[in-house]
Amino acid sequence: MKTTFDREMENRGFKEAFAREYEEFLLSEVLCQAMKERHVSVRKLAEQAKVSAGFIQGIRSGKAKNITLGKLSPVLAALGYRLDFVKQTAPDLAENHS
Repeated sequence: MKTTFDREMENRGFKEAFAREYEEFLLSEVLCQAMKERHVSVRKLAEQAKVSAGFIQGIRSGKAKNITLGKLSPVLAALGYRLDFVKQTAPDLAENHS
């Protein structure tokens, strides 16, 4: 017996929206955890990354849209992270981003 979630995931539009929103959620969680581990405030991180505090807060809250690599990379670097691009191997994941 399929769950409601399983049935919804059969819908391509739902599946794509879910994947996109999940990635935004993960970014927010990584940022919050890294800031906590480094004991850094929104304002201090913004200063270090040379971005606005509002930009950092937007990522933390999940409300930031159209985040560019040029703005995200220095934020991650200030926290000791970097972006890596990894080819997806699962066919259903590749469909979400084509």
